[in-house]
Amino acid sequence: MENIYTVTVGDVQHHYPGGTPYQQIAQEFQPQYPNDILLVERDERLCELGKRLDRDCTLKMITIQDKPGMQTYERSAIFLMLKAFYDVVGSERIERICVEYSLSHALFITTQGTFPLDEKLLENVEDRMRELVSRRIPIQKHSLPTDDAIELFKKRRLYDKAKLLSCRLTSTVNYYSLEDFSDYFYGYMVPNTSYIKCFHLELFHCGFILRLPDPAQPDQLAPFHPSIKVFQTLYNDTQRSAALNISNVADLNEAICQGNASQIILAHEAMMEKKIGDIAESIAQREDVRFVMIAGPSSSGKTTFSHRLSTQLIACGLHPHAIATDNYFVNRDKTPLDANGQHDFEGLGAMDVEQFNLDMSRLLNGETVEMPQFNFKKGIREYNGDTLTLGPKDVLVIEGIHCLNDAFSYSLPKESKFKIYISCLTTLNVDDHNRIPTTDARLLRRIERDARTRGYSARATIQMWPSVRRGEESNIFPFQDSADVVFNSALIYEIALLKPYIEPLLFGVPKDCPEYLEAKRLLKFLSYFLPLPADHVPSTSLIREFIGGGCYHV
Repeated sequence: MENIYTVTVGDVQHHYPGGTPYQQIAQEFQPQYPNDILLVERDERLCELGKRLDRDCTLKMITIQDKPGMQTYERSAIFLMLKAFYDVVGSERIERICVEYSLSHALFITTQGTFPLDEKLLENVEDRMRELVSRRIPIQKHSLPTDDAIELFKKRRLYDKAKLLSCRLTSTVNYYSLEDFSDYFYGYMVPNTSYIKCFHLELFHCGFILRLPDPAQPDQLAPFHPSIKVFQTLYNDTQRSAALNISNVADLNEAICQGNASQIILAHEAMMEKKIGDIAESIAQREDVRFVMIAGPSSSGKTTFSHRLSTQLIACGLHPHAIATDNYFVNRDKTPLDANGQHDFEGLGAMDVEQFNLDMSRLLNGETVEMPQFNFKKGIREYNGDTLTLGPKDVLVIEGIHCLNDAFSYSLPKESKFKIYISCLTTLNVDDHNRIPTTDARLLRRIERDARTRGYSARATIQMWPSVRRGEESNIFPFQDSADVVFNSALIYEIALLKPYIEPLLFGVPKDCPEYLEAKRLLKFLSYFLPLPADHVPSTSLIREFIGGGCYHV
């Protein structure tokens, strides 16, 4: 007798026989959605459309406008591009194709092999991609014993994947195939190639970009306006990581297994200290600089960086003084409200711009100024007799989200400001075809710091993260190219280090809440890393701002 299951979509119950593919159910609801349904969420668990109904459940349809949907679209587009590239060039001529990092709604990709990377080749690859899309070829999921999967990827010369899987504890591995082409991805796929409709390939720097749609307008390519300074920093740091023989998680795991972790930690910390020292020297060489303006997105390590930079400035003969722009918040009763009626602490309107400029101008003119302190409990700015006067070798090290925005420091001469953009721009990838978003690295940092210093649960941090990201998009990212220097605060070893701190927090996210999907995704991501103890991490390390044990008391 055929089982009939109850499927609840929205507030309405529907009935389907057991074994019905979710794709068939999704097609019935597709007219209610302006964009393709790419996945379903079944009782707080994501499922591919190829999966079949086997229980009573509640379903939610996932499109490209949902974060898991966009991730699925991106992953599927990468798979399609790889298949087309191998078809056009031939596997015997390809040594390596590496999806490096995200760049303004596009993915920067590098290649190695015995073929010329030029416009004609990319045209042929894109034509092949569109041909595969028109044929609606199924993207099929398979399962193999882990040892067999390792041998499969060795035969295909995908040694990074084989090495990565050698540290997996699972007995089986899921992989995907597109006709005769197979690959391993750590996420979901669309059911067939026809779902991948909007993409474009073009040359960029020493590689090419795979341009993707904006989730808000999935039928159009998103504008491509990359931050060249951020890209150059990422690219340079990728080369430095390669010099340490750490290009992906498998390389890092291998180094940990061989007992080389402490050497990697100390080498990367030395590289970072040298970069901070170089920045300090650049500041010291510009005699007109009196204001070092530091801005960056959440969990970039701005506070520790400010302390370390101040130490280097002292070594250069300067006298740094820390200024927190948080002390220039307007009183809470004057804080503007956002569209939801909540206080908008991220916008420029939350700052007393006039008072900041008045104080800084007076300091620049040699006057003595009483500096404010913001009382966050009372929500007011207070004056407690703390005064400051700038001498000939004094510089102010000012940290805050608006420091790159000239509207915040409009009265200060351009030559008096040295602007630094800092962000955690991870260059480490899971493997050549599975990149690590820089936002994931920052979110992991934020989860640990919120739990340690504020008592927040991982669920609470994940819940507020989209709001934090929106504030960054409006108030920080538009000004990053105005910086004199871009500083990358990512440490190549930090996710392995954070793993034992973060995993218990993520396991604490309840399965029946909306944040569980993100917690589960992060747990799967962390499972690829071997844990790394913090014993050899210096007390000055930027990561100490998040795990504790640092010497700066931040």
